[in-house]
Amino acid sequence: MSLLFFDFGSGEILLIVLAVFIIFGPNKIPEIARNLGKFINEIKRASEDIKTEINREADRIERDQKLSEYKSKLESELKPDEKAENQGEKPNK
Repeated sequence: MSLLFFDFGSGEILLIVLAVFIIFGPNKIPEIARNLGKFINEIKRASEDIKTEINREADRIERDQKLSEYKSKLESELKPDEKAENQGEKPNK
């Protein structure tokens, strides 16, 4: 809980709550809380979307890299066979 309030003591929090009551009044506080909740929800949703997009892109890069490595491996395995065919010999396997 100390991370949420940045190491504020109970006296400081009580003073902030009292100031909010005096400035906005008890009728506006539910509306402010509702808007704050919506804002926090939007921030969470946006951060999840960004995280999902980053993970998707990282997976795509990893998949492309593995495909490239697999193609290179196949090409290196096929090159000796092609040389043997060009020379009229049977490849050794």
